[in-house]
Amino acid sequence: MSSVMPCILLALFFLMMIPHQSDAQLEEWCIVDEQTPDKELQEALDWACGKGGADCSKIQPKQPCYLPNNMKDHASYAFNSYYQKFKNKGGTCYFNGAAMITQLDPSHNSCHFEFLP
Repeated sequence: MSSVMPCILLALFFLMMIPHQSDAQLEEWCIVDEQTPDKELQEALDWACGKGGADCSKIQPKQPCYLPNNMKDHASYAFNSYYQKFKNKGGTCYFNGAAMITQLDPSHNSCHFEFLP
């Protein structure tokens, strides 16, 4: 029993050194819900890049997030741009059910999806 106690104490010490999840803010990105039809995505994308105020400059031709040139990738970038810009002011990642939150960074190649705390 006495030889087990130092091991238990050492294990508890190391567990105390691990930061708790509540100590750090989770990183979240807003992306397309893959089941959303392209027509709905186009409407949400148009709103996000228009009245929504998302920065859609990087999904234009010859820009870092233009490729792959498809609705889902462009909408994900726009949705995330809007969400990061307005999440602390009441903005959501809903887009009429066309979007969802992920904790996996959707950035790829030269296309960086912004995250703001």
